[in-house]
Amino acid sequence: MRKIVVFLCLVVAFSCGTTQKITHAGVQSDFTIAFGSCNKASLPNTLWDDIQKTNPDVWIWGGDNIYADTHDISKLRLMYQAQKAVKDYAELVDAVAVIGTWDDHDYGLNDGGTEFAAKKESQQEFLDFMDVPNDSPRRQQEGVYASHEYQKEAGSVKVIVLDTRYFRTALTPDTETKKRTKPNKYGEGTVLGEAQWSWLEQELLSSKADFNVIVSSIQVLSNEHGFECWGNFPHEVDRLKRTIVSSKAKGVLVLSGDRHISEISSTKVEGLSYPLVDFTSSGLTHAYKSFTGEPNPFRVSDVVFTESFGTVHFDFKRKTAVFQMLGDTGELLGEMRQTYE
Repeated sequence: MRKIVVFLCLVVAFSCGTTQKITHAGVQSDFTIAFGSCNKASLPNTLWDDIQKTNPDVWIWGGDNIYADTHDISKLRLMYQAQKAVKDYAELVDAVAVIGTWDDHDYGLNDGGTEFAAKKESQQEFLDFMDVPNDSPRRQQEGVYASHEYQKEAGSVKVIVLDTRYFRTALTPDTETKKRTKPNKYGEGTVLGEAQWSWLEQELLSSKADFNVIVSSIQVLSNEHGFECWGNFPHEVDRLKRTIVSSKAKGVLVLSGDRHISEISSTKVEGLSYPLVDFTSSGLTHAYKSFTGEPNPFRVSDVVFTESFGTVHFDFKRKTAVFQMLGDTGELLGEMRQTYE
């Protein structure tokens, strides 16, 4: 396995083919993703102009796109409309493809899962926010999961957006420590539900893309902080790893949100020739500024606990991805480069 190197300073540009475009801080890219999570229209939305300046090919919402926490669909709709009316965000929507998923606060129930009574109605409001056509099959599907493929001259990227809310079963409260939750008994419960698992397996198995990006609103690797994460369902983490390996899909990586901090986690997975990276970017308008530390055995970057967004820059020829954490005015807060071969 190649050694992962974390840079926390400006990157030095590397040589590239003439078809690549200059994006941010000297990084050259064939395809650029920008993404983020945890956003309130009622707070200053200071990052949208900086996001647009990175020239992304797609913006991905990572969840908590608004803070509704309500069964009242009319209130939910008004909050989505307020976000759409944010000037700099509206300009981004006009210029860039926008996709994504939801998390608990835009789903409608804090830490909510399959038990949320208004999830069907909430799904339709989310799809409206994402400008999904009324005749799309996604309007009839349970859950907001979807896949998107982007073909460029030099290669392709497939983005597989998961729904970690609609089917997720109950969490286990931690009554013994100050943590909010603890892992379920191994084998009990699900994050995705069987229908979505079958879909995910097929999406990876059939993918011919050079890179496959899995979007999860909650963290996949970091599992010791006591908040929501895939680690609350350890058998589901193992299933995801097995699914990635058995699919033989190329260049698989994870983008996540939820935590109001940004960090990069990585782990070696038996059967993969490269580490599995989980890049967490959160939050866009409010961050965990009192953060003093928490365990994460997979962390390979510093933790950013100011408002930020993430970018991933893909180089198809060199089979590399550059992960960047960026703040207001485009300040580079952290960076990592990973090779996929």
